[in-house]
Amino acid sequence: MLELAGIIILGILAQWVAWKFKIPAILPLILIGLLVGPIAAEFLSEDGTKWIEPIWNGEKGLFPGDSLYYFVSLAISIILFEGGLTLKRSEIKNVGPVITKLITLGSAVTFFGAGVVAHFTFNLSWDLSFLFAGLIIVTGPTVITPILRNIPLKKDVSTVLKWEGILIDPIGALVAVLVFEFISVGGDSGFTKTALMEFGKIVLFGTTFGFTFAHALAFAINKKFIPHYLLNVVSLSTVLLVFVESEVFAHESGLLAVVVMGMVLGNSKLDNIKELLYFKESLSVLLISILFILLSANINIEDLMLLYTWKTAALFAIVVFVIRPIAVFLSTQGSKLNLNEKLFISWVGPRGIVAAGIASLFGSKLIKEGVEGAEYITPLVFMIVLGTVLLNATTARLFAKMVGVFLTRSNGILIVGASKVSRLLGHYLESNGRHVVLIDSNQNNIDKAHELGLEALNTNIYSDNLSDNIELNDVGYLMAMTGNSDINKYAINKFSDQFGENGSFRLVTSEEMNNPDNNAKQGLFSHTDDYTTLAEVTRNYPSIQEIDIENKEHYLSLIDITNKNKDMIPLFLKGNDGELHIISSYNTDIDDVGEKHKLVYLGKPFDVEKVANDD
Repeated sequence: MLELAGIIILGILAQWVAWKFKIPAILPLILIGLLVGPIAAEFLSEDGTKWIEPIWNGEKGLFPGDSLYYFVSLAISIILFEGGLTLKRSEIKNVGPVITKLITLGSAVTFFGAGVVAHFTFNLSWDLSFLFAGLIIVTGPTVITPILRNIPLKKDVSTVLKWEGILIDPIGALVAVLVFEFISVGGDSGFTKTALMEFGKIVLFGTTFGFTFAHALAFAINKKFIPHYLLNVVSLSTVLLVFVESEVFAHESGLLAVVVMGMVLGNSKLDNIKELLYFKESLSVLLISILFILLSANINIEDLMLLYTWKTAALFAIVVFVIRPIAVFLSTQGSKLNLNEKLFISWVGPRGIVAAGIASLFGSKLIKEGVEGAEYITPLVFMIVLGTVLLNATTARLFAKMVGVFLTRSNGILIVGASKVSRLLGHYLESNGRHVVLIDSNQNNIDKAHELGLEALNTNIYSDNLSDNIELNDVGYLMAMTGNSDINKYAINKFSDQFGENGSFRLVTSEEMNNPDNNAKQGLFSHTDDYTTLAEVTRNYPSIQEIDIENKEHYLSLIDITNKNKDMIPLFLKGNDGELHIISSYNTDIDDVGEKHKLVYLGKPFDVEKVANDD
């Protein structure tokens, strides 16, 4: 009981440390596992026993016999299902062909390159060498996301790394499973007809069970056959059922089944998909915490001593500094990514939970089957996992600055509210080269934004999900434009430090509009226009116009005209270099306004000079 409670407490403590110091949780988790496991047994215990013993001589301990393998398998199935839930077809299309090449061509380069290097450095059989290579294909999102969250990067770079990590997890797991089947079924003959049949069974039953049960669960949820309070636990039990049933029909097909199930559900129209995802995320955090400590503690000091050789350093260096860059440069050939961006993507490639978990699972099984050299699989994979996480967590920010992909100024714009006026402004800003993200809790508004090709998130402003979104790393401007003044004020107070470093603005309230002397410092566009006015102008004249500016006096006169004319609302000042500056309702003291500048406004096109003369 003490050991089990200790694992959970230490795991959550490691997660807190990771959050506090902005590092991947896998790093403190593995270090804690090694400390309470092999290090404690060798140096800290008088009787040579581990402080936490997952398996004791294969018979005693927290998980005696094969029960640890079963727990690891079930836990990884839940983690992979949660990863599958996050995969949206629309988002995958947006990242372009680079992702497709990275998870296909890049995976192939890593697989064959690492397999050859492992074979010639450690004299492993070709089967074991390619099993090792399959295991280190993955670059999990659980380790990449915390790294990217702390580094402001261009959207394309962060998106490529994020989606590579999510998509490549199930691919790496599938490759490792298939190679393991070659070893287990084919024996020394390797690629035998029997092994190939097993592969076909894995793919067939894995995809069939995953697809079928996903649609069945979605049907049950949409038809309200499952009460709300049982939704999460029923979904969890269905995931475990799919995994086990698929395993019964085709051994090692369960992982593929749960990934397919997650992907299908994630792209289904489910009202409760967010709630389901939050539950699975929380459960995944707990399982990852337990798993890494268990798997690290299960390693023996003899396994670690196998790595005490120059061959280990050589293998690590070739995988990280040679094979990864080759895979990235081949995959990004012909893309819009520049050399520096390719170098950074090449540098960031940490391995995660899937590699470590499946390595422990397969390595231990092969050792029990008496496969020669199988004792190297788990420690070698853990070496790659720990080494890449440590390297990237400590150097990624510095390397980003060295190669020039670190954003010194965040010009992205976050618009709170995705109403028609927000969508109109977002489309104009996107057309002028600005990264714009709209957020709204109304799914209908989000769908309309997506139809315009805008990036939009269905989220609640009161949740903490925005703070963890790496897609917003380049956001430096915040515009709160909802019809609720309390929400606008809350957004400014909560997110101005994170997303509004260059400027945080909100629409003025009706009270502030009627009393210009009490105008808010964060007022957006005009002190004479609130949300109602903005919405009315958008409804009557849904277009954005540009007027050439002669000098500062001309600019101020135009602002005065817009304040008097209810069909014209000032939005941005467009510089001679095309740069857009958000107009604040309280700040008209602008010195660098001159020729080739333009006033961007919302409303009816008309002759400004005529209006000025009329006034």
